[in-house]
Amino acid sequence: MRQQQDSIAHDSVALAQQDSSLHQPVRPQTPYQVLQMLPKDATPAQQDSAIQAWFQPDEVHYSSQPDTLHLPGHGVGHNRLKVSDLPKYYHENFFSNDSLLHPELNGGRYGVAGDPVPYTVRGDNFMTIILLGCFIMAVLPLGQWRHVVVRQLKDFFYFPHAGRIAPTETAGEVRYQLFMSLMTALLLAIIFFFYTTHYVADTFVLDEPYQLVGIFFAVFVAYFLLKALAYSVVNLVFFDGKKKQQWDKTLLFLTVVEGVVLLPVVVIQAYFDLSMKSVVYYFTFVLFLLKMLTFYKSWVIFFKKSGGFLQLFLYFCALELMPLLSVWGCLVLIVDELKINF
Repeated sequence: MRQQQDSIAHDSVALAQQDSSLHQPVRPQTPYQVLQMLPKDATPAQQDSAIQAWFQPDEVHYSSQPDTLHLPGHGVGHNRLKVSDLPKYYHENFFSNDSLLHPELNGGRYGVAGDPVPYTVRGDNFMTIILLGCFIMAVLPLGQWRHVVVRQLKDFFYFPHAGRIAPTETAGEVRYQLFMSLMTALLLAIIFFFYTTHYVADTFVLDEPYQLVGIFFAVFVAYFLLKALAYSVVNLVFFDGKKKQQWDKTLLFLTVVEGVVLLPVVVIQAYFDLSMKSVVYYFTFVLFLLKMLTFYKSWVIFFKKSGGFLQLFLYFCALELMPLLSVWGCLVLIVDELKINF
């Protein structure tokens, strides 16, 4: 009877414990179960707080023992705490030698190079100094040589009598006119450089643009020298020394006038962006006017008394037009050889 009572009490205690466990809340195992316990109108902040209340992350303790699990026939696993034991693909990749990962290496240039800034004369200090020097040498000496300019203008448009003795020029006056002739050759070279870079090409095999200007300058200097030599030979053969001397002064004066007239348009185009079409028109007009003055002066000096118009025409074409066409062809060939064809 006693054993029967003990068994009944034991069963009642077990049932009580089972009943009490049914009323205790069950600990959720996943965040989903936590969200199911909350009311449907719970805000996201309340949901986050409830999840943090039930789940608190613990510190992870990694094992310091080496990995002994490996396939049969293979070596012991690597220690992940040692870089030297890691496989090669862990510490070397495609970007291992890239300069972005190594500050001690030269990075060089990344990306696509942009278009270079186009060359301009006003941005070149060397060309600016040359043009400034030409302007100073053309303007400042006018006060000293003003009487020479006025006298040459009178002699150019006034035909002297047979008995009149033409005034001789000093060595300083001749040196000044020779310098101005060199300035004329330089200005012609710059104008042709403007024309070439605008209408033909803007990239050449030369390192610096003023090297191309220097080549053009040498060509125009050779043009003036060869033309003067041709005039001297022809005039020495067919005319007397007085007419030859008068023509040499006229030719030198016209060359100086050409440089003085071309200087303003070169400066305006270089520093004030004058259109190249206007420069071409201006240069063509100046060249035409100078050739007409040359034609007129050659008639006054050599052919006025003889009246040989055909001889005058042949004289002008052989010694003026042919050298001009020759220097144009030479410049075109030089540009064609130096430009870069893409």
